[in-house]
Order: sequence, then C-alpha cells, then structure tokens
Amino acid sequence: MKIVPGELTKMDAHELMMSAIVPRPIAFVSTVGEDGVFNLAPYSSFCSTGVKPAFVSFHVGLKRDGRKKDTLVNIEFSKEFVINVVTENLAEAMNRTAAEFPPDVDEFKEAGLTAVPGDLVKAPRVAESPVSMECKLFQILELPPSPQAGHLIIGEVVLVHASDELWSGKDIDITRLKSIGRLGGQLYCRVNDIFEMKRP
Repeated sequence: MKIVPGELTKMDAHELMMSAIVPRPIAFVSTVGEDGVFNLAPYSSFCSTGVKPAFVSFHVGLKRDGRKKDTLVNIEFSKEFVINVVTENLAEAMNRTAAEFPPDVDEFKEAGLTAVPGDLVKAPRVAESPVSMECKLFQILELPPSPQAGHLIIGEVVLVHASDELWSGKDIDITRLKSIGRLGGQLYCRVNDIFEMKRP
C-alpha cells in the first residue's frame, strides 16, 4: 500500500500520521491569557528539539471553525508556557481538557487540577504533574501552504520542576514516572514494558 498524505482529507491524513508515529509523548500545555484566565490543553505532536539550550516543540492546529486555539492565542500574547508531563493518574483530567471550551473558561477548574504559579513565567503549572517545564517562546512557525496546517511552537525550557522522589541526581526515574503516551484514534499507552540495549 502506498499512501500520499496530500491526497487525503485533513481528518484522514491526521489519522494516518497519528497512527504511524507512535507512541507520542503528550505536552499538557498550560498558558495564561491577556484576560488572566488560565488555559490547559493536551498536544501529542510534541518532542524535545535540543538539550543545550533545551528546546521543545509542539504543533497546534486550528479550531474546527478555522479560528486559532486559545493555547496559541495565549502564547502569542505572553510569549510563555508550561509543559506538564501526563502520568497515568492524570489521564482522565487531561482528556477532559481536550474539549473545546470558550476562552473565558479555566480548564484547570474544569479538570479539577491545581494551578501553581510559575517561578520564571506567568503561566501556571499543574501541581499534580510530577514534572513540569517552564518555557519561554523562541519561535512560532506558521506551516505553509494551507492555513489548516496550523502552527509549530518552539520554546526554550528555562526551568524544570521534578518531584524529589523521581530525581536521581542526574535524571528522572522513568520506571517510577508512570507517564502515558498517545497512539492513534482513541488509544493511549502506559510506559511499563521497558527493555534496555547498550549502545555500541
């Protein structure tokens, strides 16, 4: 089977790519708007884009009606955001924030999560997340050629919050983190089947 993504509908292309690139980490992105309202939303087109400086990037599509999502609007305004790691115990709350709420709705409250002020950014972090990354905006790329393509947001990680019990002194104990990943369709996965290979 040979599939040309450009010949598919937007939804079919989405399902193809999201089921082929698996598992994907989830960026649980918290922002604050010009009106002071907190926003919280999950994005699974997310990755580390460098380590020194530490960069992360994630993709934000448009709303169904073609308008910009609140996350993008808030980052354009504040130039800051926080990425919170999603663990098994945060899965349901994260899923609730995937709904399309009006801009004046605080998704922290809708999901029953606690907003904690950032140290270096105005955006809050999720208290219940064991790892949060405070980020300063580096660049927003509007992806051509179609407005439907959305925006790639690149941020510099300026501070990482990690639970003491997960920090080994040099890295985060992945076996205890219990993060989850996104698969295709409505599927997710747990990070609990791990194997090791020594690099040559």
